[in-house]
Amino acid sequence: MKKLLLHSVAALSLMTISTESSAAGTNPLISGPQGQYGTLPFTSLTPADYKEGVLEGIRLQNQEVEAIVNQRSIPTFENTIVALDRSGEVLDRSVLALSNLEHAMGDTVMMRVLAEVTPELSRHNTDIILNEALWNRIKSVYDNSGKDTSLSSEDLRLIKKTYDAFLTSGANLTGEAREKYRRLNAELSDLNVRYAQNATNAMKDPARRLWLHEGDLAGIPESIKTAYRAAAAEALADEGKADDPSLYLVTIFRPSYAPFMTYAENRDLREKLYRLNASKNTEGELNNLQILKDIANIRLEIAQLMGKKNFAEYQLQNTMAKTPGAVMEFLENLRKNYTAPMKAEIAEIEQFARKSEGEGFMLKPWDYSYWADKLKNASYAFDEEELKPYFELDNTIDGVFGLATKLYGYKFKENTKIDKYHPDVRVYDVYEDNGKLLGILYADFFYRPGKSSGAWMTEFRTETKDDEGNKSIPLISIVCNFSKPTGSDPVLLNSDEVETFLHEFGHALHGLSAEAKYKSLSGTNVDHDFVELFSQFNENFLTQKKYLDGFAKHYKTGRKMPQDLIDRFVKAAQFAAAYSTMRQLGFGYLDMAYHTIEEPLRASADIAAFEEKALAPVEIFPMEEGCLISPAFTHVFSGGYAAGYYGYKWSELLDADAFAAFLENGIFDKKTAQKFKKMLQAGDTRDPMELYVEFRGKQPTADALLKRDGIIPEK
Repeated sequence: MKKLLLHSVAALSLMTISTESSAAGTNPLISGPQGQYGTLPFTSLTPADYKEGVLEGIRLQNQEVEAIVNQRSIPTFENTIVALDRSGEVLDRSVLALSNLEHAMGDTVMMRVLAEVTPELSRHNTDIILNEALWNRIKSVYDNSGKDTSLSSEDLRLIKKTYDAFLTSGANLTGEAREKYRRLNAELSDLNVRYAQNATNAMKDPARRLWLHEGDLAGIPESIKTAYRAAAAEALADEGKADDPSLYLVTIFRPSYAPFMTYAENRDLREKLYRLNASKNTEGELNNLQILKDIANIRLEIAQLMGKKNFAEYQLQNTMAKTPGAVMEFLENLRKNYTAPMKAEIAEIEQFARKSEGEGFMLKPWDYSYWADKLKNASYAFDEEELKPYFELDNTIDGVFGLATKLYGYKFKENTKIDKYHPDVRVYDVYEDNGKLLGILYADFFYRPGKSSGAWMTEFRTETKDDEGNKSIPLISIVCNFSKPTGSDPVLLNSDEVETFLHEFGHALHGLSAEAKYKSLSGTNVDHDFVELFSQFNENFLTQKKYLDGFAKHYKTGRKMPQDLIDRFVKAAQFAAAYSTMRQLGFGYLDMAYHTIEEPLRASADIAAFEEKALAPVEIFPMEEGCLISPAFTHVFSGGYAAGYYGYKWSELLDADAFAAFLENGIFDKKTAQKFKKMLQAGDTRDPMELYVEFRGKQPTADALLKRDGIIPEK
């Protein structure tokens, strides 16, 4: 989704890094891009252009808002609600481009630009929300909307959403309360950026990586060792040092970290890397401990200013869940179903390890991935490395894109003429089954030093339509962190990486498929606990042979992935399901703990003790000293998921239930796919539960999720 949730030296030469903006009148962020389909000329933009675009965008939107409030005409849907929705074109374009490139490129100049404009953006957004004349016009349209029979259901939805957004953001506040809200929002915005940039910089901290030799890498597959050797060579070159072929570099970025924790036989090194990762942002200049307390406290203050007991109560008003109580009931229901299976998993892994390590062996967090993998191999004759030869990157791209072809008839054609912000990026024209252009997709697949970790989807332009129905096509971007090719070796993905690709592609399809008139209701602009349905739905196909046969072929032999390997993969995935779910529930419990406080956290508050208490109901391993989640919990403290992390599991329940319809009717059944596509196209033009029930014919239940995870047996 638009997670940015939720920094390349080599790339700097591609973006003329300068403190000067383009010549007056030539900044395409302001004048409008002239590239094909309105795409941006990234390679000719400077960081100063992004800053100028944001600041000029603020000025222009202020003029547009003033035009709305100063008109003499009585407030109407068109002259107030629609005019506001269509305002800020330059600002939207500039902010979307800046925020995505800051995360995808990550150079310090772009980071500084974002930090500089963020307070201005916060003040601007608050000024709009607290513009009393604008609020009075919006309220007037809302109060009279029932009398206007010419309004469509989408029009009425936009009125309600606009009214609610202003109401819950303080528009109804008066006097000192309005100014306090303005101040708190500005402080919060600054803290969010500081937290996020600290988290990003900690990932590339030279102190949080391991320089190793061949003897340290027992158990590591050759393909992974090759990547570690390449990382060492690149890092040495960046530091101006001569290459040393005996050195290997392991970092805390997931493509490097996860394989080491899974395969490295050296337990001491696994522990060391685990602690380097789990202790980031807890000390020094990148310390986020006080920042996260300040964020939680300001959110509480805002909520109480708005008449709510806590931030979760305030934040959840406009979601599918609606209340903190509903969220906790949902989390608790899953906890009750998954706790016993999780404990059985852990006990089985520990007992298996003791056969090699002795009866006194106690499983620790840095042991889980290693011994779970070993047990999977022993129990199911399954090794994750067996899958990789079937997931060569180019074939996998064809397969992932091909899913949209099979389900919705979409076609993808690489476009080499559109400018891109890095040579690694690939750009595709996306066509509907009738040959009409649907949108543009940017795909940034590879890890590079400093690039934000994880994966995300964002956009450079949201789909909209004008009054005549002319469509502005969406410009969508997905970003991953796959290992780059080394020499002549092909890029082979593991199952987690393919799943991640499918996930982000699901978000991309949500943006590409949009058929809304108004940008506020288009694409992924939906409730947090609904948006992940479309990404997680795609992941289900990874276990379906009928789907895999279309692209998962051994890169050397060309043979299709055998059913036996798929069966073992499914069984192995089910084995880890309880642990994985409890880990996700832990994030949800911790998120809710921070956002259901009703008294501010003291400066002296012990975050380790806070985490331990919050995670107690879903504890997997006892906490290790110095190891914390909160200081780098970017989804919640800087990525828009505050009091919303439960949405991943909420959406997982939905996606399992939705995919059950395809299992019942055929995984490529056209009729079922067309019904699902209607949800993709709808964005936020209709109530999400109404959309889902229309698709499924019933309310969702947890049965399909529990069956998929092997918690309850298939009938």
